[in-house]
Amino acid sequence: MAQANDKQTGLLGSVDWFTIVIYIALLALGWMSVCGATYNFDQGLNFFDFDTRSGMQIVWIATSFLLALVVLSIDERIFDSFSYIIYALLMLLLLATPFLAHNIKGSMSWIKIGPFSLQPAEFAKFATALCVAKYMSHQDYNIARWGHFLVTCLLIITPMVLIVMQRETGSALVYLAFFLMLYREGMPGSILFAGVSAVLFFVVGVRFADVPLWGIQATSTGGFWVLLLIQFFAVVLLRVYTRHLGPVLMVAGYGLGLTVAALCFSKYVLPFDVTWVQLLLLCATIAYLLILALRRRMARYAYIGLFALGALAFHYSANFVLDNVMEPHQQTRIRVLLGMEDDPRGAGYNVIQAKIAIGSGGLRGKGFLNGTQTKLKYVPEQDTDFIFCTVGEEEGFLGCAVVLTLFLALILRLIHLSERQPYAFGRIYGYSVMSIFLFHVFINVGMVLGLTPVIGIPLPFFSYGGSSLWGFTLLLFIFLRIDAGRNRFIRK
Repeated sequence: MAQANDKQTGLLGSVDWFTIVIYIALLALGWMSVCGATYNFDQGLNFFDFDTRSGMQIVWIATSFLLALVVLSIDERIFDSFSYIIYALLMLLLLATPFLAHNIKGSMSWIKIGPFSLQPAEFAKFATALCVAKYMSHQDYNIARWGHFLVTCLLIITPMVLIVMQRETGSALVYLAFFLMLYREGMPGSILFAGVSAVLFFVVGVRFADVPLWGIQATSTGGFWVLLLIQFFAVVLLRVYTRHLGPVLMVAGYGLGLTVAALCFSKYVLPFDVTWVQLLLLCATIAYLLILALRRRMARYAYIGLFALGALAFHYSANFVLDNVMEPHQQTRIRVLLGMEDDPRGAGYNVIQAKIAIGSGGLRGKGFLNGTQTKLKYVPEQDTDFIFCTVGEEEGFLGCAVVLTLFLALILRLIHLSERQPYAFGRIYGYSVMSIFLFHVFINVGMVLGLTPVIGIPLPFFSYGGSSLWGFTLLLFIFLRIDAGRNRFIRK
């Protein structure tokens, strides 16, 4: 009996209560937002009625507390020992989901269990984080080895593919957040740079594909600037990673110089498509770098050449993917976001109404339950994906600032807890949790404000629903349990 009391006292003394307080505060504000988003002027204040969404959210919150207590009562070594089994079971469930799920708004990701529906994709996040942390914490693991790095990427990409099969592209994209953790664990910055560059190439190339350059009808502004950026990035990478001035001057001088000459010739002498000259110059640059790699026996030249080659392939396939691979509603959302289309009654409607709701809140907001845009149901999905607009309308700028400050405090606290872990498993899992929360908050708030694509992911602890709330609770409290046992024994 005394030993059990000592164990309980040790857990209560070692668990991070600061994070738990933030968690409770976010849940309370989230429940108030669900009440505001679902309240109807014709109904009374029946927030505790289980037939309403606000009443059901109380059930989800209460069961989340119970789930958190169960997780905290489990020995943290269980999560380490059974990581692979948990991951395998969740992957099998994801694989079976399309065959068991009901079609809900085109998505095949919800499994109906009696009166409730669960989304397995929300639980696959903590399973993937555990599995990746387990694999990367092996004593002989080295992220610099391509074999180890590729296996890690495979563990992350597998649930992405299975979720895409459920027609849930937004939930699949969340797993890109793991690359922030990989960067912390030693992934070369060049890989992260390549990812950011791909986004830049896609936005510039697609947005300005049909815009003539400098009055030259034959030359696309988007194509010209993307190819110029690839050439410029190749020069920068040469300067940073090789420090040999000769190749830098060669690529910069011939590449950029001949591009300017071709542009002037096309403008003032004979109009033609300048991007063909840029393409030839880039092919010559790639060949030159590969020859240098063989002659000087420096793999870095080959890597830079492969970066340029991959960038070219990505650029010329971007429009094909947009027009032929993405679903029509995804194409429209991207075009509306990039300003290529104006669809105020279709794909752009949600964002327009959300921005009106947030803007109408002003500095202090209209007050709890006094919002008009949300009460009159102008904003679709206002209690799930677009719930942040309810915060902006009812609580104003100050309320939004409080919510975002709480999320910032949570993310910074997770970084602090991750850094104090004495072994790799806890640190890697902690950074995975932090990255997932950061991605969700950044993308969700960004899409409500019209700054990021509408990909349909929930705001942690705010959006209505049991699956997301349970998934985030498991994700967070498994880490808190691992952190609480950090001093029990020493590992890697």
